[in-house]
Amino acid sequence: MTDTAREPTAGVAELSFEAALKELESIVDRLEHGEAPLEEAISLYQRGAALKAHCQARLEAARLRVEQIVVGQDGNAAGAEAADFQ
Repeated sequence: MTDTAREPTAGVAELSFEAALKELESIVDRLEHGEAPLEEAISLYQRGAALKAHCQARLEAARLRVEQIVVGQDGNAAGAEAADFQ
């Protein structure tokens, strides 16, 4: 049994958005093609749910950061306030 099968959400919080999305796409592909036995499929589904939540949180943080961009008098971005990605 793999580490992911034992603890499906392990390490998700440390992943970048891109890495999490790539892994999520791989999981979806495996599940759609029925490539995993039942117990592994359940673990994959749990990890996929955690990855999806992580990606949504990262996107929301990015959206908030974009909304915080300060526009200068010349119409150009003059700065931004940092968003908390946790």
